[in-house]
Amino acid sequence: MISHFLRHPFQALCELLTNPRYFGAVAALVVVGDAVLTQLIVRFIPYTEIDWETYMAQIAVIMKGETNYSRISGPTGPLVYPAGHVYIHQLLYKITDAGRNMALSQQIYAGLYVSSLILTCCIYRKAGAPNWLLLALPLSKRLHSIYVLRLFNDCWSVTAALAAVLAYQLEMDDLAVLLYSTALSIKMSILLYLPGLLVLLYKRRGLLTTFRQMITILSFQAVIARTFIKADLSAYLNGAFDLSRVFLFKWTVNWRILGEGLFLDRRWAVGLLVGHVSVLVAVGYRWCRPDGGPLPTILRGISRPSTPAGLVPVSPDYVATVLFTSNLIGIFFARSLHYQFYSWYAQQLPFLVFKTHYAMPVKLAILVAVEFAWNVYPSTNVSSSILLLAHSLLLAGIWRVS
Repeated sequence: MISHFLRHPFQALCELLTNPRYFGAVAALVVVGDAVLTQLIVRFIPYTEIDWETYMAQIAVIMKGETNYSRISGPTGPLVYPAGHVYIHQLLYKITDAGRNMALSQQIYAGLYVSSLILTCCIYRKAGAPNWLLLALPLSKRLHSIYVLRLFNDCWSVTAALAAVLAYQLEMDDLAVLLYSTALSIKMSILLYLPGLLVLLYKRRGLLTTFRQMITILSFQAVIARTFIKADLSAYLNGAFDLSRVFLFKWTVNWRILGEGLFLDRRWAVGLLVGHVSVLVAVGYRWCRPDGGPLPTILRGISRPSTPAGLVPVSPDYVATVLFTSNLIGIFFARSLHYQFYSWYAQQLPFLVFKTHYAMPVKLAILVAVEFAWNVYPSTNVSSSILLLAHSLLLAGIWRVS
């Protein structure tokens, strides 16, 4: 390959980027190159404190024996994340000198970022994505910032979720459900994958196995949070899984064009929920179309609950497409998106854009528009509108090919 590259560099480069045989080589180059880039970012760009001190302050309260969520808070507010977040940051608290060793903390998150990149490459490989698509993965300025310059807890939940997606692609469902449960125990945003997960499990495993996996997810949350549940169940649920939480308008990246009054209006929240459910139902119809449609699929699963409800095998490509799309729909209809929320889908965007039938310039424009919108700080009506348009085009494109 090296001698061929030297003699015919353009031809060899094209083959490297298009021949599945060289996917691993391209992935290795991307991972190593991005690992070096990440180290350069850590070395030359200053860290910005946002939530890290609050995480550590909250853990300090817990380390003193407090387990009632309503009494645990830090500089920027109360503890609003599930128990998995607590245990991860307890460990980080111990090994980083209560968060004061920033060099070590950033290196841990650099390793976490590279791990998420490796998992993403593996998911792309299993889904049959082309080699050249990997080149888009290291290009996000905002994503690097979220991981190694901000140290947000979203990074842990996203990485665990990516590991779960890969495990579902490999049909390692028992491992996958534990990984998904771990991700959910860190941040409840992982619930956005749940509609897609229900569809693929129901089709691939049937009603009984789907029910068993849901029980596993619930049981995992109860077991890992037992200390806090014992102290005050209501305080834990209201803190860790508060579905009615309203974020501040000044931090949102999306829907800014509405103005603060409408943004905070409860009727708008209800409208977003209705839209979310409606689009999931519509896309769910597409997801089940190869199996005769949603109703026959549902009835088949009920009539033979111990066998797969689908007629068509659930492929690794289907797993990634359904789970990533489910996540994207939830993000589109989220009332507020803070800057760290970009990590929820940044590494999934190239794959989703690739799945559309748009011309290449349009695909590239969507990726550039999304990245641009997330890098405008503070967000403006223009950047918010650009993000909304890009999301709309992407969802429409995925709908056409689902």
